[in-house]
Amino acid sequence: MTIKNRVYDVAIIGAGAAGCMAAIRAGQSKQMVILIERNKIIGRKILITSNGRCNLTNTALLEVFLKKFSPNPEFYRTAFFKFFSNDLKEFFKAKGLRLKVENRGRILPITNKAKSVNVVLENYLKENNVTMVFSKRVVSVASHSDYFSLSCKNNYYFKAKKVIIATGGVTYQATGSTGDGFVMARQLGHKITNLSPGLVPLVVEESFIKELQGLSFDNVQITVKCDNRKTVSSVGEMIFTHFGLSGPLVLDASGDILPMLIKFKKVKITLDFCPDYKKEELESAFIKKMNTCGKAKIKSLLGNLLPKRMVEVFLSLLMVQTGKTISQTSKQERLDIITNLKNFPLTIIGSLSFDEAMVTCGGVSIKEINPRTMESNILPGVYFAGEIIESTGKSGGYNLQQAFSTGYLAGSIHCKDKTRGS
Repeated sequence: MTIKNRVYDVAIIGAGAAGCMAAIRAGQSKQMVILIERNKIIGRKILITSNGRCNLTNTALLEVFLKKFSPNPEFYRTAFFKFFSNDLKEFFKAKGLRLKVENRGRILPITNKAKSVNVVLENYLKENNVTMVFSKRVVSVASHSDYFSLSCKNNYYFKAKKVIIATGGVTYQATGSTGDGFVMARQLGHKITNLSPGLVPLVVEESFIKELQGLSFDNVQITVKCDNRKTVSSVGEMIFTHFGLSGPLVLDASGDILPMLIKFKKVKITLDFCPDYKKEELESAFIKKMNTCGKAKIKSLLGNLLPKRMVEVFLSLLMVQTGKTISQTSKQERLDIITNLKNFPLTIIGSLSFDEAMVTCGGVSIKEINPRTMESNILPGVYFAGEIIESTGKSGGYNLQQAFSTGYLAGSIHCKDKTRGS
């Protein structure tokens, strides 16, 4: 019997984080498993996450983790219960890969190399006798009475009793994420919710933004006011670019802003450069400086709060002469300075493309997936895992953990126990 005529117990389409974990888990139950990947290697997208360092997961507790996802974060409770961050850490440590914790609870390999993650996954796949087929692009899945047929380009096909679709979304298309899984899901009767870039840099209307290119901030807060709603972000990291804004804080905020852009075309936001201080506290500090060192230049005072390259742009926008001393500033100028330190206005007019986004928002509707198994509610025997599912998370390792957790759950098709990381 040739490889293409054999009927496998489980076929997994896509060898990213979700697909590899699903294959490993299915292989652990001694099933005959095949993992089909259109690229020549596993984990193409893993290799470019976090600038090639791979932020695997986060130290956040389960309840915090769940709140990072939308829509319907409860959908992932079972997947995270079955295989969560501690299990993932043990999974990699068992193969000798040590991990480390960085700011905001981000967990990365101590090697700072995403390739280290792929090496571990490859070892597990071989150890569990998973058949790996590369450079084969599945273009359709069809249901038959007792098996599924998976058709590839060049008239190549596979058969399996169960199928796990883990093909990712439509971000970073050079890695192979071109939406093939959505086509297959539709073929099998599933609804695909609206697709949009997620965790993506934002484009700003104001032209002066180019003068701020490259300036970064570790401690900023974003407020979005739109359609009588006000959304305030957590405090985090941000960077100005030649087109607008990027950085973890902005990527997270993009999930709230992009739907507003579809409706309103433009969205007003404000940046708080001093989130640790109330407006009144800044006013008191300003007056104190006037009394103690009034002859100092106003730009020197602001240089303690903003990057020096930004100070001149900031004062120019407020029409305050940079050569003025602190004592020479008027009450109105002082008020304008403090107001803009706490509420610096910008206009968001768009985002970068899917190729610049970290994740795809939208996908196979979670209403059509059983959260306890990741099996289709439309067609038994079909499972989904990873980014192909519509509910996405914030930046910081949450989405990769989702991929590993849903892959683990989908791959537990014949596993009766709650074995963790083994």
